[in-house]
Amino acid sequence: MEREISVNEQVASLAGGAAARRLRRLVDGAVHARGDDGYDAGRATLDPRFDARPAAVVEAAGAADVRTALVIAREHDLPFAVQATGHGTRVPCHGGVLVKTGRLATVLVDPDRRVAHVGAGARWGEVLAAAAPFGLAPLSGSSPDVGVAGYTLGGGLGWLARRHGFAADGLLRAEVVTADGALVTASAAEHPDLLWALRGGGGSFGVVMAMELRLHDVGRVHAGTLLFAPERAAETLATYRDWAAAAPDALGTAVLVTTMPDAPAVPEVVRGRRVLAIKAVHAGEPDEGARLLAPLRAAAGPALAGGLRPTRFADVAIGGTAPRHLDLFEALPDAVIEAVAGLTAGTVEVRQWGGAIASPGDDAGPAGHRAARFSVVTDTPTPGLVRALAEHATGGSFLNFLADPARVQTAYTAANWRRLREVKRAYDPDDVLRVGPHVPPAAVPRRRAADARLRW
Repeated sequence: MEREISVNEQVASLAGGAAARRLRRLVDGAVHARGDDGYDAGRATLDPRFDARPAAVVEAAGAADVRTALVIAREHDLPFAVQATGHGTRVPCHGGVLVKTGRLATVLVDPDRRVAHVGAGARWGEVLAAAAPFGLAPLSGSSPDVGVAGYTLGGGLGWLARRHGFAADGLLRAEVVTADGALVTASAAEHPDLLWALRGGGGSFGVVMAMELRLHDVGRVHAGTLLFAPERAAETLATYRDWAAAAPDALGTAVLVTTMPDAPAVPEVVRGRRVLAIKAVHAGEPDEGARLLAPLRAAAGPALAGGLRPTRFADVAIGGTAPRHLDLFEALPDAVIEAVAGLTAGTVEVRQWGGAIASPGDDAGPAGHRAARFSVVTDTPTPGLVRALAEHATGGSFLNFLADPARVQTAYTAANWRRLREVKRAYDPDDVLRVGPHVPPAAVPRRRAADARLRW
């Protein structure tokens, strides 16, 4: 067995070397192989758990480079993966061809149509900056450094989701390199099935080179984070559970239990301490936002630090929770509240869903389980917490927050999963785009005996 593994590894190494040499000759962008300057920087992800060792890293200069890299990877039978910022890496591309899209970061805003044309390597900060002068906003996430394409393809749960839906719901058009190297446009008029799948189905269906995203009339908001002593976490979460039922769609909120960094930039009163946090973004008048949040503040007790203030949506930077485990809930029973409030290490976040998430248009894609009322995300999945959550959770998940690629199916309803697999079979029947959380193609149905006879 050891000898067989050694031979396989040697063959793969030779194939990787040959692919890297061909890529250097045929693509316009830079190509980095092991030992080259730029290789380590190119293969890095934002998650230190992944130490990817691709055969080649291609810094794509355009769609032609992506097509060439994809074809060469197929011809050499190598894994193929795409990475913009590395935030969404869940499976390392060992021995394969890793395409970086960071150079493809053009952002153009059409204020009359209220859309943004966004390149595959763009980050949300670039879209926010381009849209803000027109009083417009994208459905971005918690960090301006996150890549637009991966976030949108994974669904995209941002602070405006209750008012305007998932980021994937705002995807209007995409330029896509398919698994066979073709460049197609996915829109309501062309390849509508592909557009549907891209609205939350992930990167299994093609390499997105550019997107057209809907923008919204959101200029200034009332937003920020309030920090409290953790002793009243359970009481505050119980209040949150009941309060959320009447919260307007314009208000996005989350309640967290976390430990503040022991750093000079953190207020001394909470530095290095366990705290209860309330995060809120209200797309409305500040006085109204303060009134709406008053019950939560009263339940949490005196604020130790932080605050909410009027600001441009483009300047909201209140962060998110690194997703190592997520569960969805139609209700928050006392047992879940007690488990969340009792976590003594790491971060656990309870966030309200509903609103526009639960009421999408007729053209909505497969993103998410829209009936969920709350999500619970933690960066420290302790066994006790996981067991307590699982007992009351729906069993569903959300692709952007899915730490385990083996659980991709749980991110979709049964009907959407079947449809996604059919779309996958149509656009990538050989399952070339399989690195990372992916949707396998549906099996080719067997011909009935009568059908077989007709062929003769």
